[in-house]
Amino acid sequence: MNFVCPKCKEKLNDMGPSLKCANGHSFDKARAGYCNLLLSSVGGVHGDNREMLLARRDFLDTDAYRQLADKVSELVNKYLHSGNLLDIGCGEGYYTDIIEKRLSSKAIQISAFDISKEAVKLAAKRNKNIELAVASAYRMPTGDGEFDMAINMFSPLALEEIYRTLKKDGVFIMVIPGENHLFGLKEATYKTPYKNEVGSSELEGFSLLESEKISYTLNLNSSESIKALFMMTPYAYRTSPSDKKRVLSLDTLTTEIEFIIFVYRKD
Repeated sequence: MNFVCPKCKEKLNDMGPSLKCANGHSFDKARAGYCNLLLSSVGGVHGDNREMLLARRDFLDTDAYRQLADKVSELVNKYLHSGNLLDIGCGEGYYTDIIEKRLSSKAIQISAFDISKEAVKLAAKRNKNIELAVASAYRMPTGDGEFDMAINMFSPLALEEIYRTLKKDGVFIMVIPGENHLFGLKEATYKTPYKNEVGSSELEGFSLLESEKISYTLNLNSSESIKALFMMTPYAYRTSPSDKKRVLSLDTLTTEIEFIIFVYRKD
């Protein structure tokens, strides 16, 4: 067990139906095997909602983003030969599952968390070999210098926490959308579409080892696939009803796909 108590930071021990630390704090496991380590003082519903998560699951299960999953798995396999891997903001587990299967022959323990309880539920259904928890990227339930590698794919960048939890010389893989990512979808949705802003690749406390851009054209030929793509993005909740109706009425859509992968080493 690589998670620590969110209250006192002592190591959590797996006691079967619950996780407990030396100070007596206890966290019950859900039936699916994950634990909620998000402190109760953080109220409300967090992260992506169920509709967005189900849309993402349905879309990703078509393997439309498989090129990205395979490339990240290849990089993980290149830089990590044993030890502990942390997936920050794992969502519904598509990428984490593919990475775990790629690494199954290695002595590597994968831990993953997301702030959305619904996301972690879906991730737990995908793969039983991954330690899963509900938690915040800004208050990771992890010890100092505990992980050999961390991955962040499109999640908020809590850099201080990432630096803290990685071992010396630990590797950090970050994936962000490229400038042209989903521009065709934006053209179909908005009168004045905009390109994504891509900031500096420099991260304080880290040295860039390599980077790679993945870009291709995606052709969607059903209203169902277009709806799944649209509904899994933030555009679904930032779009006027009339613009939303227009894009969801489409039967075909061609859009750019563009990701940038950065690989860093902790200084």
